Amino acid sequence: MSRIAPLEPKNLTADMANLMNQATHFMGFTPNDALIMARLPALAEAVNDMLAALYGPNGKLPIEIKRLATLIFSAAAGCTYCTSHTAFGAAQHGIPQAKLDALWEYQTSPLFSEAERAALQLAQTAAFTPPLVTDEIFANVKNYFSDDEIIELVGVIAVFSFLNKWNSVLATEIENDPLSFIRKNPIPLNKANDKAKDKAKDKANDKANSKTSRKD
Repeated sequence: MSRIAPLEPKNLTADMANLMNQATHFMGFTPNDALIMARLPALAEAVNDMLAALYGPNGKLPIEIKRLATLIFSAAAGCTYCTSHTAFGAAQHGIPQAKLDALWEYQTSPLFSEAERAALQLAQTAAFTPPLVTDEIFANVKNYFSDDEIIELVGVIAVFSFLNKWNSVLATEIENDPLSFIRKNPIPLNKANDKAKDKAKDKANDKANSKTSRKD
């Protein structure tokens, strides 16, 4: 049960009811986090506007990249609610289950392209506080994506950073459809995070040592 109860649809204002209808059409179910957010309509509208900008028809970044990036970001951050949503959404939009099952092996699995590997590494390392994104990781992303596409990628990551915190703190109850999906097709949380942390620390230490050597 959510720590703060979602509003009942019958108690929504006309504007909020319309927004929930849009969310239901987009996601395939009515999201509890949006029903909780509807207690502060201006916030619900602002988040909806950001999602519309990032997932709208004029986007340049492939939708599959966005789906995979937000999935690994949410899983790395440890948000069960958002992981269930993004996994369910990825499957609903045609990403093969075999690819979702191999999510944490994206660096080596033949199911992922080099561009996808770059995007997922950025998303995974961005999930930490502070982010572990290095200049090398970002430069690798720029090998495959334009600046406009990268803005969309960082945009969906940033929005899901908010959603991860929102739903983790509120312990938002997962809806039946994504809950059923994630139980049948579990995505481990936090897997490979220690390795990512160690790799980032090693690079930071190498960089620091290199600067010290130049001074000497």
